Amino acid sequence: MRDRGPGIADVAYPAIIFGGEHPYGRPMLGTEVSVAGITRSDIEQYYRSYFRPNHSTLIVVGDVGVDDIVRRIERFFGSWERGEFPRMTVPAAQSRNTTAVYLIDKPGAAQSSVRIGSVGVPRSTQDYFGLLLMNTILGGSFTSRLNQNLRETHGYTYGAGSRFDMRRSAGPFTARAEIVSAKTDSALIEFMKELRGIRDTIPQTELAKAKTYLQLQLPASFETTSQIAQQLVPIALYDLPLGYYNSFAQQIERLTQADVQRVAREYIDPARLAIVIVGDRASIEGGIRALGLGEILIRDLSGQPIRP
Repeated sequence: MRDRGPGIADVAYPAIIFGGEHPYGRPMLGTEVSVAGITRSDIEQYYRSYFRPNHSTLIVVGDVGVDDIVRRIERFFGSWERGEFPRMTVPAAQSRNTTAVYLIDKPGAAQSSVRIGSVGVPRSTQDYFGLLLMNTILGGSFTSRLNQNLRETHGYTYGAGSRFDMRRSAGPFTARAEIVSAKTDSALIEFMKELRGIRDTIPQTELAKAKTYLQLQLPASFETTSQIAQQLVPIALYDLPLGYYNSFAQQIERLTQADVQRVAREYIDPARLAIVIVGDRASIEGGIRALGLGEILIRDLSGQPIRP
């Protein structure tokens, strides 16, 4: 991971957005120090603390009957003891006041790994469907504005996109791409153009196209048993209504141009972004500075300030 720009960016970006002390700011794979420090007793204690039937959800999808499944559950899990488990709370992340550029040097890199964004929203947000539709237009599909601009029109990348990573607490909003090094500054101009432009009124034709995209792709997510099970996970994880998918198409259809513009203006602010770039500093820094996007901060491979 330390040898690949995208891997470096994916570790550094959340550390910069949330801070190294926030749970969402730490890499899921851990660090060299944290992994080396894990002991057998740590693993045993984690299992005893969290692996409880009253802290679990079992999802079964297939050609099965309820009575048969209940008998099997009782047979295999009947002796599994309930118990207390730690209640995890994720603190609110601090929002940004300015836009800044965080530059991580990877000498000789042929591409620049670009991550742009801020703290987003939790899955429980009432604006979920509005954000889903808005982001489909911005960067959530192949024909999205970001991909059409940076890939199809300019040829700066093989693919560009964006997403809101919604969790129990507010996860990140991220616009991202791997950009040919010589076009790093040019790509940033187009990124910022689209992040500003999505805040304007969306043409009705573009809105209708995005609605159709979301509505018509839904059935394909329920074709296999494994897909059905996967779609049921967020129902349990985020305590969504059991009829969530029954009303999905209607929730999307009722959204208006005003709804999309409102969430874009509320949750995407070009004046409050972290722009993280992993690339060949010697060749890209001058062009980036000339754009005047914000303060330039040099960080290490983990996204931390470089100490003298």
